[in-house]
Amino acid sequence: MDALIALGHDVLTSQDAGRAHQMVPDEEVLSFAVEQGRTVLTLNRLDFFRLHRQTNGQHKGIIACTRDDADPSRFAGRIDAVIGSVESLEGRLLRVVRPSL
Repeated sequence: MDALIALGHDVLTSQDAGRAHQMVPDEEVLSFAVEQGRTVLTLNRLDFFRLHRQTNGQHKGIIACTRDDADPSRFAGRIDAVIGSVESLEGRLLRVVRPSL
């Protein structure tokens, strides 16, 4: 997350929000993000794809990522590039995939 902050993004982790390691249901995570006017960045792709469909895009954005621990700075750069590729995150489901070898 530090790499995203260094790129100028306003990041609030589940730990910062006091919700880490609490098994918070995905619906509550998305609801909290909507209340806070925030986009969700998740590695839990399939569940958030489902929530995107169920809510008909009534959220501030979902960025679903494929885990990539090899280089956190490059991972943050890919996230930043996807965010920069759209005019608004509102109601969008964006994907950040691990680069192929």
